[in-house]
Amino acid sequence: MLQQTRAAAAVPYYERFLRRFPDLNSLAQSSETELLRYWSGLGYYSRARNLRRAARYIVSRMGGAFSSRYADWKELPGVGPYTAAAVASIAFGEPVAVLDGNVARVLARMTNHSGDIRSARVREALRRRAQAWLEATRSGGKGGSHTPETANTAGNFNQALMELGATICVAQNPRCSLCPVAAHCQALLLGTQNGLPVRLESRRPVRLRIAVAVVERGRKLLLRQRPPHSSQMPGFWELPQAENEQPDPDCLASLGLTLKERLREFRHSITYHNYTITVFRAALRGPTPQGFRWRAVEELPEIPLTTITKKALKTIAAV
Repeated sequence: MLQQTRAAAAVPYYERFLRRFPDLNSLAQSSETELLRYWSGLGYYSRARNLRRAARYIVSRMGGAFSSRYADWKELPGVGPYTAAAVASIAFGEPVAVLDGNVARVLARMTNHSGDIRSARVREALRRRAQAWLEATRSGGKGGSHTPETANTAGNFNQALMELGATICVAQNPRCSLCPVAAHCQALLLGTQNGLPVRLESRRPVRLRIAVAVVERGRKLLLRQRPPHSSQMPGFWELPQAENEQPDPDCLASLGLTLKERLREFRHSITYHNYTITVFRAALRGPTPQGFRWRAVEELPEIPLTTITKKALKTIAAV
């Protein structure tokens, strides 16, 4: 949950999720609908699906027990090199270096690396440097094998680098006077610390307008479930919607809908897409459009809804 989500925002979801899925078996046996309902609001829903796939993998192929090996963790769905290294080193002491954003920043400044931090080549070079430092730390810096006193240093080393980046070697105005390794920092020596790490210009945002239709039939709403192959939020339910660059009452005419009263406008962002959402009441002329169903209002808390649909439905409660 902490991947791409702040800790403060994730905590209530984490607690609620664990109450429903307290162990691997309960998560592995869950339905996708229930899984997504408990994840709804956190975004990046592939994380939830991968979490369940990983639980099923561990239960079916690993006897329900967590491995202590970095290589095994990397085999789990949704687990990349950083997560695998963090778990293997911190929980089990395996000597493998982590590279998250904080660590990459520390390493870029310590080595005065001027490459684009977003580049896979640059990040791999920084990871190799961290691995070399970790090995030197474990061997006492003399190339020998580690002793029992240094055998558990991998987790401490990784956490120290992460903490250094989070609290001292911060992105803006690093606190170099408090840094315990300032004497070894090449960027500080050369006065380049405020310009590192380098980030080249990212992709420009795309601005789109979307019309969302609220179609009611008594205590039921017209909704459709996104297909499994959808690129965003597959399996989630949503209100009828269409891109609508100009106010056009016929933008949903292909579904037999005519837009009526304008209810609300709000903004919503997904990665580099910035949406302006306009919510309308709408009338259905003809049969229920293909792919749509009438869902009772009372059912909505039990099914996963897209974030745009959730925000749009708040409009109904306020009107």
